[in-house]
Amino acid sequence: DEPTSALDPELVGEVLKVMRDLADEGRTMLVVTHEMGFAREVSDQVIFLHEGRIEEQNTPAALFESPQSERCRQFLARVL
Repeated sequence: DEPTSALDPELVGEVLKVMRDLADEGRTMLVVTHEMGFAREVSDQVIFLHEGRIEEQNTPAALFESPQSERCRQFLARVL
C-alpha cells in the first residue's frame, strides 16, 4: 500500500526506480499509489478505486486520456 507514502522526497525516486526496473524485468506488481506519472508509465492496467469499489479499469492510455466515470475525471483533473 503506497510504497512511497512515508518516504522523504529523496527516497521516493529511488524506490520508484527499483519498481520500474522490476516492471522492465517483467515482474508482476499490484501497487496502490497516488504517483500518477509512475502508474501511467509502468502499468499495463490501471484501476481507479472510489469508496472501496472499482470505479474504472482500463489501460493507462485510455484511463488517463479518456476516463469514463465522472469521479475519475474529477480526480485526474485535480492531480494532473
